Amino acid sequence: MKLERYPKKEKWSELTKRPVIKREKLTEIVAGIFDRVKNNGDQALIDFAKKFDSAEITDIKVSEEEVEAAENLITEEMKTAIQEAKKNITTFHASQIPGIEKIETTKAVICWRENRAIEKVGIYIPGGTAPLFSTVLMLAIPAQLAGCKEIILCTPPDKNGNVNSAILYTAKLCGVTKIFKTGGAQAIAAMTFGTESIPNVYKIFGPGNQYVVAAKEYAQNYNVAIDMPAGPSEVLVIADEKAVPEFCAADLLSQAEHGSDSQVIFLSTDEKILDETLLETQKQLEALPRNEMAAESLKNSYFILLNSIDEALEFSNLYAPEHLIVAVNNFEKYIPQIQNAGSVFLGNYSCESAGDYASGTNHTLPTNGFAKNYSGVSLDSFVKKITFQNLSEQGLKNLGKTIEVMAEAEGLFAHKNAVSIRLKEQNERI
Repeated sequence: MKLERYPKKEKWSELTKRPVIKREKLTEIVAGIFDRVKNNGDQALIDFAKKFDSAEITDIKVSEEEVEAAENLITEEMKTAIQEAKKNITTFHASQIPGIEKIETTKAVICWRENRAIEKVGIYIPGGTAPLFSTVLMLAIPAQLAGCKEIILCTPPDKNGNVNSAILYTAKLCGVTKIFKTGGAQAIAAMTFGTESIPNVYKIFGPGNQYVVAAKEYAQNYNVAIDMPAGPSEVLVIADEKAVPEFCAADLLSQAEHGSDSQVIFLSTDEKILDETLLETQKQLEALPRNEMAAESLKNSYFILLNSIDEALEFSNLYAPEHLIVAVNNFEKYIPQIQNAGSVFLGNYSCESAGDYASGTNHTLPTNGFAKNYSGVSLDSFVKKITFQNLSEQGLKNLGKTIEVMAEAEGLFAHKNAVSIRLKEQNERI
């Protein structure tokens, strides 16, 4: 953990840099995987499962029997928790469904916009050390609410060729249409091109390691959209004298345990709180089961003492964190100053874990500074917005001259003529 006390603003750009991910030959590796999947389809995925997941599988599609069996392997307590989270996430995202409002821009010229679901979407769910069944909720629920016809899920199998039971149970609960046993960059390639079993999709969602992230970026070369650019998980905590060091340390470690390349930033205006949070972080770290990865993450993390909350928010906006925790007194007055953040948690009791699991907001968020220009996943992520306009005869008469003048000024006489020929027909009829 690196400690900075009242750093000068000239140093801020250095302090807001993320850890550099070594990406030598990464694109080359991903391109090779894409070629094999494109040329060999399912067999390439079976071969990659053996190579990368040590799993012997003959069929990459998860069967109905496997999905049904998974329900019996989940405790009732777990089912209740997942269902409660589903209710809250559904409530929040359903509120984003817009009504249709028709606007008369000029007399008898009516314009409006309507949502249309992206018909086929792909969801990638990491397996491995942390099978993220919570991400199934975050992605499948808004996809279902949006009306996506096909919701395809890919996730790596374990060494026995099975998919995590909680992932399967949650997928069924949330309307996923097909589930496949394939992970890594090869899963992204399969959803990009399609294979004998896996349909190609129009947009791919979900987190993953650096190979998955690079594969999603590469997929865009084949006219497949992705949710957003991604990087390692991160949190920035702003704390004043009213913050609780134990809480702050727990929030920092909740992100640090995601992986050794995660980053956490702690900003405080109170030296006592800063020092106590440092000690508490070390104390809680030692008790964590995943403390090796968290310890590596903390090597790239900063504890910074600043002069004021205003200054802390200025630093935060420069950093543009995925998660921002504002553990300060009278936090409401600072909300307008927050410009760049994926998701914000206000007050001492708004732990970041609430947003990760069950408060209702989405946890698929921009990282690596992309909160400056990207939003987190929402219902909008699963729809296209189509504009409509209807001009009556009178509407075209009212607006026609304006269009003709502008089209002629741009030298686009066919555009002008599309209006003129209609106005002429109107006049001849009269």
